[in-house]
Amino acid sequence: MKRFWDHATAAPAGDGLFAVLLDGRPLRLPGSGPLHLPRLSLAEAVAAEWQAAGGQKGGAMSMEQVPLTRVVATALERIAPDPQASVEALLKYGETDMLCYRSADEPRLAGRQAQGWQPLLDWAALELDAPLRCTTGIMPVAQPTDSLAALRRALSALGPLELAAMGVAIPALGSLVLGLALARGRLDAATACHLAFLDEAFQQEFWGEDPEALARRDGVVKDIALAARLLDLARG
Repeated sequence: MKRFWDHATAAPAGDGLFAVLLDGRPLRLPGSGPLHLPRLSLAEAVAAEWQAAGGQKGGAMSMEQVPLTRVVATALERIAPDPQASVEALLKYGETDMLCYRSADEPRLAGRQAQGWQPLLDWAALELDAPLRCTTGIMPVAQPTDSLAALRRALSALGPLELAAMGVAIPALGSLVLGLALARGRLDAATACHLAFLDEAFQQEFWGEDPEALARRDGVVKDIALAARLLDLARG
């Protein structure tokens, strides 16, 4: 689409909410509802995306240039009306959490996995009351019902914007535990990505860099940075 505005700004919208204005006209959600946000800093960040998108009036822009807007819109239109649906979808990652699956045939990799991942599983057991079982290989291991219930409670405690951030982070990381650790400030974005790519980093030491794998990693890094930014803006 062509950029039809000169200036994107944030402004109060009443009831403690904030709108994003394009040349004074409110930005609306895809379903035509108003895009109203609970924090000025978040509205200013969304406005900054639209101010940069397309370069100048008449320039070409795409929704890829406004990633924060897309995740926020998901939170407001899809998650807020029924948060539990998102909770249940994300909980599936806890049933097969990557951190619970250790290498069966590479002792050095298994050692790195234990060193990097076990502290996060210990944290989940103590902080979230969600001890998870580990195994070697790829055969699935059933997780305790009580632990899954505890992970469900941890997800249910998050607001729609935080759940939207988790909807980006958890699939990208392949781990519910890593996502919740990011949400609770136990990990920063860089450390979460490092732990998520232990296996690939190990393989690259022997086989060299794979351009496709590097491109995928770059995409994950961008996704996790976006999720972490949204978490910060939603809370501060």
